[in-house]
Amino acid sequence: MDAHDMDAARTGVLIVDADPQDAERLRSALEGGEAHAMTGRPYLVECVSALADARERLAAGGIAVVLLDLDPTAFDALDACEQLCVLAPDALVLVLAEADGEARARAALQRGAHDFLLRGYTDAHWLARTVDHAMERRAAAGALRFSEARFRAISDASPLGILVTDAQGHCTYTNAAYRTISGLDSGQAEGMHWSSFIHPDDRRRVRREWAAAQQGAAAFSAEMRLLRRDGIVVWARLHAAFMADGGLPRGCVQTVEDITGRKAAEAVLQQAEEALFDEKERAQVTLNSIGDAVLATDVDGCVSYMNRVAESMTGWTAREALGRPLTEVFAVIDGTTRAVAANPAQRAVAEDRTVGLAMDCLLIRRDGVELPIEDSAAPIHDRHGRVTGAVIVFHDVSQSRAMTVRMAHMAQHDFLTGLPNRVLLTERLAQAIGQAARHHKQVALLFIDLDFFKRINDSLGHAVGDQLLQCVAERLAGCVRTTDSVCRQGGDEFVILLAEIEQPQDAAGVADKLHQAFIEPQQVAGHALQITLSIGISVYPDDGNTADAMMQNADTAMYHAKAQGRNNCQFFTPEMNARAVHRLLIESGLRRALGNAEFRLHYQPQMNLASGSMTGAEALLRWRDPDHGLIPPAQFIQIAEECGLIVPIGQWVMREACRQIRAWQEAGLRVVPVAVNISAVELWRPGFADSVARILGEAGVPPHLLELELTESRLMEDAESSMSVLKSLKCIGVQLVIDDFGTGYSSLSYLRRFPFDTLKIDQSFVHDLDSDEGDDGIVGAIIGMATHLRQKVIAEGVETEQQLALLRIRQCESVQGHLLGRPVDADAFASLLAQRMPLR
Repeated sequence: MDAHDMDAARTGVLIVDADPQDAERLRSALEGGEAHAMTGRPYLVECVSALADARERLAAGGIAVVLLDLDPTAFDALDACEQLCVLAPDALVLVLAEADGEARARAALQRGAHDFLLRGYTDAHWLARTVDHAMERRAAAGALRFSEARFRAISDASPLGILVTDAQGHCTYTNAAYRTISGLDSGQAEGMHWSSFIHPDDRRRVRREWAAAQQGAAAFSAEMRLLRRDGIVVWARLHAAFMADGGLPRGCVQTVEDITGRKAAEAVLQQAEEALFDEKERAQVTLNSIGDAVLATDVDGCVSYMNRVAESMTGWTAREALGRPLTEVFAVIDGTTRAVAANPAQRAVAEDRTVGLAMDCLLIRRDGVELPIEDSAAPIHDRHGRVTGAVIVFHDVSQSRAMTVRMAHMAQHDFLTGLPNRVLLTERLAQAIGQAARHHKQVALLFIDLDFFKRINDSLGHAVGDQLLQCVAERLAGCVRTTDSVCRQGGDEFVILLAEIEQPQDAAGVADKLHQAFIEPQQVAGHALQITLSIGISVYPDDGNTADAMMQNADTAMYHAKAQGRNNCQFFTPEMNARAVHRLLIESGLRRALGNAEFRLHYQPQMNLASGSMTGAEALLRWRDPDHGLIPPAQFIQIAEECGLIVPIGQWVMREACRQIRAWQEAGLRVVPVAVNISAVELWRPGFADSVARILGEAGVPPHLLELELTESRLMEDAESSMSVLKSLKCIGVQLVIDDFGTGYSSLSYLRRFPFDTLKIDQSFVHDLDSDEGDDGIVGAIIGMATHLRQKVIAEGVETEQQLALLRIRQCESVQGHLLGRPVDADAFASLLAQRMPLR
């Protein structure tokens, strides 16, 4: 990539500051390596001191962020802010103010600025993070606008009119089809009561029917006339589904269908009786051209006419149906009770009026297929006013009903599992908190993460991962009460809301039930997948009075559960927030340390007990933080594994150890094998064995001089995958050491199959050798087993002469510990190699 391409790949920043020194400091903070390491976003910073220069530079384009000093002496900063926002409408404008200038900064926001920074937070750490977060917030706002536009496009593509109202019945949204039907634009409709669009002659009837449906929490359907502002009357059929939250009305979604054509067809039918034979052909053409099914009966209820749509929907031809009883051709049942619905034609004849089917009726087609329909039946009169039969007009409402239900469901449920999503969870949690406050109860929130789900998803594919998430969702739902809520937060995270518990221990009982439910493996696509759960629990009111606070604290507790070894649950405590802050500091420090060469390797000698000679060394990682001094690995290795930094750190350790081995060789020293500790995360990473071979080749180091130490307990988390990689490493020629042996409860069958060269006895056993109740027998058993398996043995943590003597008696092959030599830097270890340090 040439310089031009590199500049194009960086985010352009323009600093407008009358003070050149201050501007240069800001430039350094954004372009420095720390900023890039922290945000991953490279910046190309330019500085100007005059407003005219800023205008000229913005006109040239390529500026994504403008950083304006609010306190220059060369121009009015607030006017300048307003001008820059106009000149660069697509740029992110941030203003910089003194610590006591927050009021002035907020005035700049009213002039068009997007955010402000106080001068005390403009070092490389805070400035880069603030700019990066501001850009991300703006991008997220743009994505939200696009999402809303996409939703509106979907609803506007619907052939049905859609109207959304609030709990008071005032219009909050209409789609294009509704505006076409009503003749109103969105501005005219918004805020008006939905019933104000109804023709005055129909309004009272419809509102009365609406109130009855709302009181009974039933779906609403009615036909009515709409009176447009231009005086045109439109017949419409309205369906409404009420939205409620815990019994409280939240509004409704209405679909409106223009049935003016259908009403015109009914009018044609009524006129056809008077027109007799000369009008019959005209009526036939009309009926066959409309989209509704039309069926007529005589006064005895036998079929006398069917149009083509009616033939299609009933499965009967007109020739077959003529003269048959209506109940045979037009078989309708109640979709809820499955009972036979009342015959609408008989009612129209008997009552001499237009009637309709009840809601949720199903037409049983001749082949047994069930179709949801809506219909109306009207009596047919002769010229003397006598009823001679009835006409039924009906149509399939499958699509309109499905669309109404689908839209309401999609807004509040996860597409993959069908569980409530975060939006619905937030509503239910807020409601549960309100009820708990009134009833003096408690509410628990369980934040659940699937341990090592990413490994399954990466190795078996997203299709298997999706099926696993669906199985997990079913198993979680089976562990809670019907009054509780299981929700999918996103990815492999789930949340369970326990409403109105008596005590926090109730939540612990549910967590234990969840762990028990996942003891058995999940059977997915022919794979037996073992899943464990890390669960964090927060309880109202002790851990927060709001939904956001409870969610954040449960999330924090879940991360603490993962840090405790996974497959456990942890209640939130205030100390966890402090640990979370500490974890973030360690993570950011590790990222900086990689770029600033803050890591060092020290080497501890390993001695042969029989010969007294040095037979190897272990490379030990040290991190010297510029602010906090030497930080032991125990405080950062696990964090590095969780945030993904263990891979680049491990690669650095291996490269540095191989480089040092080569340097000692070139210095003429007789080099011993050097052991490097390998995390299981590195081992299971695709291509790990290839990377080891590549590093050895680049350094020019023979493979037998590199030993890889792997912890027993981590290997057994995925024994089959571990075995495959270990065999690949043995093909390269490196030596393999199983570290901390005796603490991982390995299966002896696996141990026999693993291609290890050396067993390293855990120092916890060595420390207790010289105690009254020591582990002398365990150490002897490990040494005997290793001898049987033809593997070397090394005991670590040797600190006393008595421990050394006991290991000699047990015929331990090699030892390592402070008694024999502490870890030293590369230069000091070179001296040990030169001296061939003897065993004490």
